Amino acid sequence: MSTVRSPLSDEARTTTGEALQAAVVELIDLSLLAKQLHWNVIGHSFRSVHKQLDEVVDVTRAYTDTLAERSVAIGCNPDGQSHTVTTRSPLRGVESGYLPDEKVVRIMTDLLGETSQHMRAHMATTEKADPVTQDVFINLLQEIEEQHWMFQAMS
Repeated sequence: MSTVRSPLSDEARTTTGEALQAAVVELIDLSLLAKQLHWNVIGHSFRSVHKQLDEVVDVTRAYTDTLAERSVAIGCNPDGQSHTVTTRSPLRGVESGYLPDEKVVRIMTDLLGETSQHMRAHMATTEKADPVTQDVFINLLQEIEEQHWMFQAMS
């Protein structure tokens, strides 16, 4: 069995790997929460909110894969299993059942704002440890903060 050797020092690999793992878990959870809201939103702005939630799902799923593959590239193994996501995500769940569009917009605005703060912390953590990973976090933040703006503009 072969293993992937990291181009980073052990300390940098550990620091970067922890940031990547935390981000993978949070993005998986955010994508699931966005889908939950997508399926259950109702109201006059249903269509636009429904479609905007799909954009969040697309962004989070794409970056989950990018971050997980970056993790493997530096010699760390990502864990996106449901138990890991359930126990380690910093995000709170959402109500089940139908939710008015105004409430969904508020919930997503809050979730995206919280995720933005966490990803900014990961960006800062990886600045010295691995600028390549930091660059991925910078690109992710551009997408997350654009979605945050889009949801804020709906309220």
